[in-house]
Amino acid sequence: MTSTPPTMTDGPRPNALTASSRWGWVRGAARRPVVRQLARFTGVGVICTAASMGLYASLRFPIGPTGANATALIVTSLLNTELNRRFTFHIHERRRRLHDHLQGLVALVIALALTSGSLWALLWAEPNAGVAEELWTTTLAGWVATAARFVLLRYWVFRRARNA
Repeated sequence: MTSTPPTMTDGPRPNALTASSRWGWVRGAARRPVVRQLARFTGVGVICTAASMGLYASLRFPIGPTGANATALIVTSLLNTELNRRFTFHIHERRRRLHDHLQGLVALVIALALTSGSLWALLWAEPNAGVAEELWTTTLAGWVATAARFVLLRYWVFRRARNA
């Protein structure tokens, strides 16, 4: 009598990870409100970053780097606050909408200070920097501002929807 090798129907092999154990931590993390909010916040951020870069690049030569940066940040900050209000934190009522946007301006001021300061430092160090270097500089500074923005939105502006 010969022994036949085990087949897939004979059950899991010892030491083999099943699909549910491999992805169980992902499902567990996705149940946490902060993780869901970070995922939605990231999606909003990608949209707003692309819009900001496009605005900056199109306004850079007509109004200069500082004006282009400020204009792009102001426009996309308003868009960002509204999208985060609706999608990240699921706030749909009109009540406190203006108040939320006014508080969101604090995040704008932080972002403007970080990106303008980094842009100023780049242009001071390299006066002939091109648009690509300016975009990289403001984008990297924008990532720091984005972390500050999430914390401000979650724990101050939209604290009433922290568990959305």
